[in-house]
Amino acid sequence: MTSAPLAARLQIPSGPLFFPVTAFGPDGSVDLDVYRAHVRRGIEAGAAAVFACCGTGEFHALTPEEFQACVAAAVEEAAGRVPVVAGAGYGTALAVRYAKLAEDAGADGLLAMPPYLVVAGREGLVRHYAQIADATSLDVIVYQRDNAVFTPETVVKLARHPRIVGLKDGVGDLDLMQRIVSAVRQELPGQEFLYFNGLPTAELTGLAYRGIGVTLYSSAVFCFAPEIALAFHKALNSGDDATADRLIDGFYRPLVELRNQGRGYAVSLVKAGVRLRGLDVGEVRPPLHEPAGDHVKRLAELIERGYALLEDNA
Repeated sequence: MTSAPLAARLQIPSGPLFFPVTAFGPDGSVDLDVYRAHVRRGIEAGAAAVFACCGTGEFHALTPEEFQACVAAAVEEAAGRVPVVAGAGYGTALAVRYAKLAEDAGADGLLAMPPYLVVAGREGLVRHYAQIADATSLDVIVYQRDNAVFTPETVVKLARHPRIVGLKDGVGDLDLMQRIVSAVRQELPGQEFLYFNGLPTAELTGLAYRGIGVTLYSSAVFCFAPEIALAFHKALNSGDDATADRLIDGFYRPLVELRNQGRGYAVSLVKAGVRLRGLDVGEVRPPLHEPAGDHVKRLAELIERGYALLEDNA
């Protein structure tokens, strides 16, 4: 953990936000050595932050003990160079437990995922996230998706909490996001509140989100093709829309179309990509499943095409 506020460190990132996969060995257990290598490579490649044990990291499949060990390993590899944000989820009591485990492991912040299964009203959701934020000294980013979709008024209420510093959007409703941004700006003038594009392949919608002022995003591609992810990040933030469009047309759009061929591919296809690039992070744990062989072959071709686009642009 570092002393600098999380929001300040994330506000103007130097590179993509890295959501590492969790490495499993041949027997299915967590392989911390490979996980450390994966995290270390991402940081050395230019990640602005490490979001450990979140969706891409199969948070749902980890025991509390495995979760804490992975977060601690990420913190040690980061060594204060970049912030480490850990996932927290399930019902309120378990989310609080994971929050405390993350704090004990040295994390700099939390990504609070939707509560398990239930569809709750505004009052219950606000209480849920407030209790997570009250449980530790860590700053919290709330993840909007699935059964936790907020009205602008609810986000304003969440943003009033001193340790809730941002909202990650996994819904993709730009009308809703614009109204949320506007409401927080009007009701809490001068307050720095962070917004993240949290869609599965966020680069595809990066230009649209940038139009409403949202430039932070989670990059799954950075896990297996960091140079491509870095090139897109640079183009997006420098206004080089020609390069962004070229990468979207030649790499990201075909990748999303491939990802949509199977349930759970937002995770399992990323893991396959990491393996294709030479680091054996193992397979996904149930209930996720491995991508079909022909889909992995198409992924390999796409990665090759993506790197060729970088050479053509050099």
